[in-house]
Amino acid sequence: MADEKSNAAAYWSANVRLITGCLIVWALVSYGFAILLRPLLSGIPVGGTDLGFWFAQQGSILTFIGIIFFYAWKMNKLDEKFGLGE
Repeated sequence: MADEKSNAAAYWSANVRLITGCLIVWALVSYGFAILLRPLLSGIPVGGTDLGFWFAQQGSILTFIGIIFFYAWKMNKLDEKFGLGE
């Protein structure tokens, strides 16, 4: 019983670390690059527009989709590690 509780606590701790990392990347890209760093990124051309505008319009969305796939991949690995795989 104690081993099962420690295994569940370790699983949850790893899950929270993964979620926190994904949220930090999401906030950095959507808020940091698209809003705060927009003036610094305005001189870098990407696809006919500047990089700051690209992050605000496309980059945040593409990064979020990438985070979804990354989270699913890492959670599958975490599930296998703790014996909870499909």
